[in-house]
Amino acid sequence: MRGIVQYAINHRVVVYFFCLILFIGGIISFFTLGQLEDPVFTVKKAVVTTKYPGASPEEVELEVTDRIEIAIQEMPQIKHLYSISRAGESIIEVDIKEQYWADRLPQVWDELRRKVNDITPKLPPGAEKPVVGDDFGFVYGFVLAMTGDGYTYKELENYAKVIKKELSLVKGVSRVGLWGVQQKTVYLDITESQLAELNLTAETVANTLEKQNMVVNSGFVDDTTNRFRIAPTGEFTSPEEIGELILRPGPNDIITNIVAASQENNLDLRGFNRAIREESSNVIRIKDVARVKTAYREPPITMMRFDGQDAIGIQIAGADDANIVKVGGRLYKTLDQIVRHLPVGVEVHKVAWQSDLVDASVKGFIISLAMAVGIVLIVLIIPSGFRMGAIIGSDLIITILGTFIYMAINEIPLQRMSLGALIISLGMMVDNSIVVSDAIAVKMRQGVNRAQAAIEGAAASGWPLLSATLVAVLAFFPIFASSEDAGEYCRTLFVVVAVSLILSWVIAMVVTPLQCIDFLKAEKKGEAQDEFDRPLFRRLRKVLSKLVQVRFLTIAFLAGLLVAAVFGFGFVKQMFFPDSTRPQMMVDYWAPEGTRIQDVAEQTKRMEEEIIKNPNVESVTTFIGAGPPRFYLPVDPEKPYQSYGQLIINFKSYKAVDPFIAEFMPWTEQNMTDAMVRFRKYAVGPGDAWKFELRISGPGEADLTTLRNLGEEVKAIGEKSPYGADWRLDMRNPVLKVLPEYDQKRGRWSSVTRLDLANATKRAYDGRQIGIYREGDDLLPIVLRNVERERADLLSSMDTLQIKPSESTKTVPLSQVAKGIESEWENPIITRWDRRRSVTVQSSPKLGVTFAELRKSVIDEIDKIELPPGYEIFWDGEQDSTVSSRRSLIPGIIPAVVLILFLLVAVFNAVRPILIIMLTIPFAIIGITTGLLVFNIPFGFMALLGAMSLAGM
Repeated sequence: MRGIVQYAINHRVVVYFFCLILFIGGIISFFTLGQLEDPVFTVKKAVVTTKYPGASPEEVELEVTDRIEIAIQEMPQIKHLYSISRAGESIIEVDIKEQYWADRLPQVWDELRRKVNDITPKLPPGAEKPVVGDDFGFVYGFVLAMTGDGYTYKELENYAKVIKKELSLVKGVSRVGLWGVQQKTVYLDITESQLAELNLTAETVANTLEKQNMVVNSGFVDDTTNRFRIAPTGEFTSPEEIGELILRPGPNDIITNIVAASQENNLDLRGFNRAIREESSNVIRIKDVARVKTAYREPPITMMRFDGQDAIGIQIAGADDANIVKVGGRLYKTLDQIVRHLPVGVEVHKVAWQSDLVDASVKGFIISLAMAVGIVLIVLIIPSGFRMGAIIGSDLIITILGTFIYMAINEIPLQRMSLGALIISLGMMVDNSIVVSDAIAVKMRQGVNRAQAAIEGAAASGWPLLSATLVAVLAFFPIFASSEDAGEYCRTLFVVVAVSLILSWVIAMVVTPLQCIDFLKAEKKGEAQDEFDRPLFRRLRKVLSKLVQVRFLTIAFLAGLLVAAVFGFGFVKQMFFPDSTRPQMMVDYWAPEGTRIQDVAEQTKRMEEEIIKNPNVESVTTFIGAGPPRFYLPVDPEKPYQSYGQLIINFKSYKAVDPFIAEFMPWTEQNMTDAMVRFRKYAVGPGDAWKFELRISGPGEADLTTLRNLGEEVKAIGEKSPYGADWRLDMRNPVLKVLPEYDQKRGRWSSVTRLDLANATKRAYDGRQIGIYREGDDLLPIVLRNVERERADLLSSMDTLQIKPSESTKTVPLSQVAKGIESEWENPIITRWDRRRSVTVQSSPKLGVTFAELRKSVIDEIDKIELPPGYEIFWDGEQDSTVSSRRSLIPGIIPAVVLILFLLVAVFNAVRPILIIMLTIPFAIIGITTGLLVFNIPFGFMALLGAMSLAGM
């Protein structure tokens, strides 16, 4: 150490120039650093979606979900599989093991696609090709809502497309999309009786449309020097032209009709031929049998509103390496230019604007950091004097600026963890300079000359300080070594702490001695002073002497405090990650499964009208049919459900969130009795959609009724707890299905197949797609359906529904081929966990209650439940996340403890001092417990980080 200090003294210009580089470079680096609200962590999840139209949940599960899951589970990277099988659709969530971070995931997704592609040919006929979505964690940090008072939806959509194109050109923007765009559709509304009277079928209409509007390859033609492509015209240029299309019965229809006529009228051969010519020459246009209209899909798949007005969402994602604050500024400027050219009435509103939140968050942390530095300086100056305080304070500032340089080089942005690391390590950073400068000052007061005092003071404390610094760094190593989401989220914490503390030691060894030589006052020569012969030290010595005299009583007292603290820790609230301070919250609206999306829209509109009355609410945006785009990384968007809606409420201040919940919750309990309304605050760090999740899994082919009964039993226990709310099962409530009981014998006599019956019922209400109309670059489905009055009466008059056999134009009523029409309850959703049928009981703690309190209130009763053979209970949600995250620290704790012990042995070369030091660590829990209880702060992952820093100190 003497050599390092001696070099610094002999090369003071180099040292001060080094400080200048750190100072200027740190300031420049600070303004070039990226900015985020929270650290980025990898969402290790993909979603495999497969459509299987017409299939029941059981058929989807056995014929699609199970086959795909068997193929996927061969991958060694798989952690868990969670699947939902519902009528006509399979959704499989694929969770990847923790050790596969962002750099390794692309290879995992490629292998997943290969597995899914290999199994696709083995799926049943009618199942569509599975779609693998590996961008589940993609974040659209900027969400806009476009409204247009007095404008048609089509006009609004056109403006939205223009804005989308303009925003995609902004520097730093990687992706722009639209949300809630309605599917434009060409409807042909017909009556079954009219088709039958004209001896036509729906197949005739479909075949005619397909032949007229399909893309055809007409080949090429050459002349002596050129080659020309042949491109026949005749495609529809407007929906009205569809109505002018002439329907010509196919040969099968013609022959069938004439055979039937000949049997009735006893036609001879000449009459038969004449009938063929007349049948073939009939001119019937589509508009003669159907009303052609262009409308939006009924029912809609998703809907969006902003402050009660119909809206279209515009979602914008920034590039991974972009400064989000700067991207937000560019988007502001571009939008300002766009809005100026929009007509009066068309408005663009902010739903989520990441750059504003990031800017406010970073500024808040910078202010906290500046205040912390200021407090440290004041605390140092008061007892040590201005000169000593200035030396230590300048070293601290240079250390922080030097850390900014490292962050800029390694692309570590300013975010909650990196700035938090600087605040956490602030006290440890100043320790090195304090110890060195104080040692030098003591030497100077003892009469040692400046240079010699600097060398001796720094050298004496150099190795112990380095060991202490490394011990403090190693205390955070388990976080760095953790492979869980929480570990990835906090990874930059360890890096920044390590860099700042090691740099602070370098500054203390190189810069601090030089500053002490140049700026500390020299003591007058005289007798050496006893540094500890001062009033403060004399009083301290007196107290310590008395405590040593009654050492057993002192130790017993401290041990008692420790026992009390350990006992008191049981009363500390437990939490995984704390709530965020975003001035925003979510309200989930869950209507009973089977509810029409139009009814969900109507009920959520009632909620909007009530919410907007609150003076602290800035805006409310409603997403119906699915969750909004992921604009905040820790929150997973909800899957598509027709019975679901989510309201995003923006407040003037985050302090208004809790009072709003307390005020609005009673209103929903009184006015939304048929639905579950759930209030959710955003959390810091990786969290869970449902904090309370208890999963019951059965054997391979578990009985769904048994699973539901067990789930309802757990739910009933939970509903008795005063700590929980929003209890539900993920398999949702049973729903009714309509069962036309097709009779094979009657069907054969009437030439009506099961497919004929299905086509008739589908066409009668939702409609049956029979073609495509090309409108620019959009493909509009052409849908044939019954007229509105027939659709409205379908449930009550289904037995009279006319069915056209495949081989005849004569229709027969449904009652002629069906024994009857019954209704039956079914499970709308079949959920599986790791290929085992399961049900998950979900709940949220009430406002001000932690998950740990909720779990504690119900666990004894849940443990008493008798499970059938093969059925098991597993804890998911926050319980699993907390246990997994803490367990993931263990692999890092072992090497950290070994290295810490080695450093202590190297410093003391004895065992007793190490034991004394290690025995003092548990006593930190006295202050931890006292502080958490006094200020009513839960002990979570972030508090655990603070405890680790105390252990390191």
